Amino acid sequence: MTIIRHELKQGRMTFIIWTCVIAFMLAVCILIYPEMGTQMEDVGSMFSEMGSFSAAFGMDRLNFGEFLGFFGVECGNILGLGGAFFAALSGISILAKEEKEQTAEFLLTHPVSRQKIVLQKLTAMLIQILFLNLFVIAVTAACIRVIGESPEARPLFLLFAAYFILQTEIACVCFGISAFLSHSGTGIGLGMAALLYFLNIISNLTEKAKFLKYLTPFGYTESADIIADGRLNMGYLSVGLGFMVIGAVAGCFWYCRKDIL
Repeated sequence: MTIIRHELKQGRMTFIIWTCVIAFMLAVCILIYPEMGTQMEDVGSMFSEMGSFSAAFGMDRLNFGEFLGFFGVECGNILGLGGAFFAALSGISILAKEEKEQTAEFLLTHPVSRQKIVLQKLTAMLIQILFLNLFVIAVTAACIRVIGESPEARPLFLLFAAYFILQTEIACVCFGISAFLSHSGTGIGLGMAALLYFLNIISNLTEKAKFLKYLTPFGYTESADIIADGRLNMGYLSVGLGFMVIGAVAGCFWYCRKDIL
């Protein structure tokens, strides 16, 4: 528990900044909906006729005149990209920073096994992601109440669940990569999150690229699919959960066996 508390304390400023920024942007997006609601149907019609551009972001299958359609595209992109970047930053640095900052020798001289160290670091990372999502959900619920909307609870729950899993998957994959690094991997983490986002956009452009949805967690967070079908795509989700487990296990396995300089 000591290492968990230390990691949470050490990363609190990054956590607070990212959480507040994501929550603030979501709040602004929701609060301006009443002002834009009357115009959204015309905007939605325009977007639905923009061919590949509309398909890339799923805007051809959502009704912008309804709150869920607006939330799925506008707020979904904020939470998806913002959460993915935060998760990538958290995961890619949590193990590598000990060697980069030359604190590994001090940490490993304590009577705590490497297994406990790495598991507590993993736990601290997941706690941060969980609390980010809980705070964002609370802010979203408050803002929805303020504007007087009453959207269906199930699609909203599925959207938030999908983005939480997405963030956890990216964090665990970056956690696994972090175990192999001895220097800052910030660029790797952010680059990977951005690449996964664009892979999903490419997969929406043509049927020939649909297989890419199995490689990116953004495949099972597609708001158009979740709202229309009322469920998550279990095929894409199952592969994502597999990547999540592989990343976490690989990180634990390699960190417990690597030579720490």
